[in-house]
Amino acid sequence: MSFSHSADSNLLAVHSVDEFVFSVPDLVVARHFYENFGLNVRDEEDGWLSLYTYHHSHRWGRIVHDAGNPKRLRWLTFGVYPQDFRRFAQLFAERNVPLITPPAGAGRDALGDALWVQGPDGLPIQLRVAAKCSPSGFGPREFPPAPGLGGRAKPRSKQQRVQPRHLSHVLMFTADVDKAREFYEGILGLRLSDRSGSLIAFLHTPHGSDHHLIALAKSGGGGLHHTSWCVPSIDEVGQGAQQMVRAGYREGWGLGRHVLGSNYFYYVRDPWGSYAEYSFDIDYIAAGQEWPAGDHPAEDSLYAWGPDVPEEFVFNAEINVPA
Repeated sequence: MSFSHSADSNLLAVHSVDEFVFSVPDLVVARHFYENFGLNVRDEEDGWLSLYTYHHSHRWGRIVHDAGNPKRLRWLTFGVYPQDFRRFAQLFAERNVPLITPPAGAGRDALGDALWVQGPDGLPIQLRVAAKCSPSGFGPREFPPAPGLGGRAKPRSKQQRVQPRHLSHVLMFTADVDKAREFYEGILGLRLSDRSGSLIAFLHTPHGSDHHLIALAKSGGGGLHHTSWCVPSIDEVGQGAQQMVRAGYREGWGLGRHVLGSNYFYYVRDPWGSYAEYSFDIDYIAAGQEWPAGDHPAEDSLYAWGPDVPEEFVFNAEINVPA
């Protein structure tokens, strides 16, 4: 991780999804799901759960208990370089973007100065100085060894538990994809990677990230659709799916391959109607690279190949209406 700035000192953009925070009605259930998914789930003060991976020191997300209520995305935190913090404050003032009071529990970490604004669909957005945790190159890509004596597939008896390497991206529902894009591009400095009309859009940071740091999908309102986690091989995508089936999580979508982003995927449906994705070999957009953003047909917006999309995959459980 690095606090150093991009070579383009005039560039003003967030560099990472530093953290996502959501609430669920049962933390025991949350722990069971994410531990079996392969994350390092840790206890925090006040009963929160923190989500880490075993291959990275960064805290990617937190989960808070909210008894009797459905799962809800509480806020999203973006990381910025130290040199850009005041520049963002100035930009917010110039664009008449009002600062808001942090949501309950947001100030408990004493992690330094932060700017809080209201994002699309009323989602609180935090900007804070943080080391870049979004990828700065292609993720690990492991393939079966070259042909030789013996088979190339890893024996089932020697397979280990799948443990994702890092967070790749977050996909959120929104009532208006175009207006949400205006905020994330015009205010936070993200750039369009690809889209399909006003149905879905994929955005990256010009400081270098996977094909999408965040994605936006049309719905009746805001909400979390999925978090996506990098694994180093297509074998681990399949093994992760099997790992979750053995843990009792049989609903999902995959194995397949996306067109936009190019990654191989398997989505596991969580107990609250959203998803966690095992992702391998997603496109990478380097800092300063001009990506040929396109407007793609709807049939290309989800997958190149794979099983049919389950009807519930486009259901926004946070507002309880179809997407």
